[in-house]
Amino acid sequence: MSLVCPVDLDSIRLRHEVQEMYARVASAPDGSYHFHRGPDYAVQWLGYDAAELAALPDAVTHAFAGIGNPHAVAPLAPGECVVDIGSGAGTDLLLAARHVGPTGRAIGIDMTAEMRDRARAGARQCALAHVEVLDGDATSLPLDGASVDVVISNGVLNLVPEKDRAFAEIARVLRPGGRLQIADIVTGVELSDAIRRDIDLWTG
Repeated sequence: MSLVCPVDLDSIRLRHEVQEMYARVASAPDGSYHFHRGPDYAVQWLGYDAAELAALPDAVTHAFAGIGNPHAVAPLAPGECVVDIGSGAGTDLLLAARHVGPTGRAIGIDMTAEMRDRARAGARQCALAHVEVLDGDATSLPLDGASVDVVISNGVLNLVPEKDRAFAEIARVLRPGGRLQIADIVTGVELSDAIRRDIDLWTG
């Protein structure tokens, strides 16, 4: 049994299903989903700082759907350039922007238009002019090589079938000595071939 993604997995359909799911979360964050969301979950389960989240717009934090806390890996320093892969509605992105300050940059990359809109609106509401939100995905980052100090990502890389391409892109954009701070889902057992081909399980 192979540990890599099946070559015949319909990655185009998977991308579409992921976009559809998170477009729904952006438009109706209080809807019924199979995963946890929101600021209370982020504080109580994932260790986020309640005061920091309270300073962000509700439209941003209520659509938060991460699975961990990449900010707990290491502090972000003033002046750093940070990119958030799969930035969603912008919770981790705007926190990063506050940490790096106006001398730094915080760049969000997301393939779902509705999430990008929420993140941009949140940045404007917080007057964070050093935030930029771009259309893209983990396998093709719209960034120059060696241009980023820190890459963060929260519950996104598990949704990417071409993980070798995603990590190659991360390595390409990081500056020498840069770092990767991710929170994601792993499994301790090898999954069956049927499970690895089930797109509903990928998105669920």
